[in-house]
Amino acid sequence: MPPARRPFGQNYAFVVVGVIFLCLLAAAGLRASPGVLILPLEQAFGWSRGVTSFAAGLGIFLYGLVGPFAAALMQSFGIRRTLLCALALMSASTALSALMSEPWHLIATWGVLSGLGSGCVAIVLGATVVNRWFAVRRGLFMGLLTASTATGTLVFLPGLAAIAQAGGWQPVVLTVACAIAALIPLVAWLLPERPSDIGLTPYGAAPGTVSEPPRRANPFRAAIDGLVRASRKGDFWLLFGTFFICGLTTNGLVGTHLISFCADQGIPEVRAAGLLALMGVFDLIGTTGSGWLTDRYDPRKLLFVYYGLRGLSLMALPFTDFSFYSLSIFAVFYGLDWIATVPPTVRLANEAFGERDAPIVFGWVAAGHQLGAATAAFGAGLVRASEGRYLEAFLAAGLTALMAALMSLMIGRMRQTAPVAA
Repeated sequence: MPPARRPFGQNYAFVVVGVIFLCLLAAAGLRASPGVLILPLEQAFGWSRGVTSFAAGLGIFLYGLVGPFAAALMQSFGIRRTLLCALALMSASTALSALMSEPWHLIATWGVLSGLGSGCVAIVLGATVVNRWFAVRRGLFMGLLTASTATGTLVFLPGLAAIAQAGGWQPVVLTVACAIAALIPLVAWLLPERPSDIGLTPYGAAPGTVSEPPRRANPFRAAIDGLVRASRKGDFWLLFGTFFICGLTTNGLVGTHLISFCADQGIPEVRAAGLLALMGVFDLIGTTGSGWLTDRYDPRKLLFVYYGLRGLSLMALPFTDFSFYSLSIFAVFYGLDWIATVPPTVRLANEAFGERDAPIVFGWVAAGHQLGAATAAFGAGLVRASEGRYLEAFLAAGLTALMAALMSLMIGRMRQTAPVAA
């Protein structure tokens, strides 16, 4: 049978990007929702901030840990089927949490199940899709898809905060579950497995380009083998370490605790959520622009600038007056830098490990991102519980970002100076 044609010809790759953008947006909204739920759950059940932070941290950790296995699963089981199963699990687990009454219910639904499901709808999905559907401008489209994770914050958090303030925590979880469920038929209808399935080549590829055949290896073994091969190179550990710090300073600290930090300063929850939304607006600009820059400039120098500025801003925030103007400046500045690190990191992974292994290797690097985020989500909650403030957490995060800036300049040095055999 000839392949089933779709409209728009070679430009159908943009339709695929649009579908994946929406899925990543919804997954980001789900992962950001615990930041809205912390205060309502404390009020409804009296659960400590340590309990809710642990559930949020566990979900973020699994969100990252699943990444490399999800990349291997997409190569053997298929992107489309993996994504459909993940969306179904995310929607079902979130809806089920509406019935929770014990702390372990929160941990099981928002920690374990949603973490496993959303881990398949993460940055590694964007990297896999961009590598499969595009031969040119990969940095730009990777930046656009990465920006969707912050746009999820933009779309969901202010509305969810208003819903929580008006009706409590249950309407929040049901809203998220319905939004994710609505994507399942869209994916089933519009997402082919690969360009050749609809008679196309990757966008920008020469006519007649043949796509790589799917891998038939065991996904678990493929993910582990990819880690073993990558771990022998110093570049892997530098990428893993810098991305660990990236997650620690974004999703884990600011994404999970900024609303609570602002509440400590007397700022209402909805207004604080609006700051995260403002970050989302400027991250859409910053991360897409970072993708454009990554196609043109040295990604190591870009990472040095991104991490350096991030560290300085985190260390400065606790000493501001938390006025409308100072918080707005922080939101704009931090939003531009939120996950602008992703396109340069993906390019460096492609350069170091090749296009075939890069999605799995980047999955492990992204696992470091979420491990860092989980560390900050849980650790900052402990600091707040023990010290009664977030000062130490923000200062420590700022120092680690400055370390990441220096580590970024070391990536690829061994490959650049290695002698070439005659």
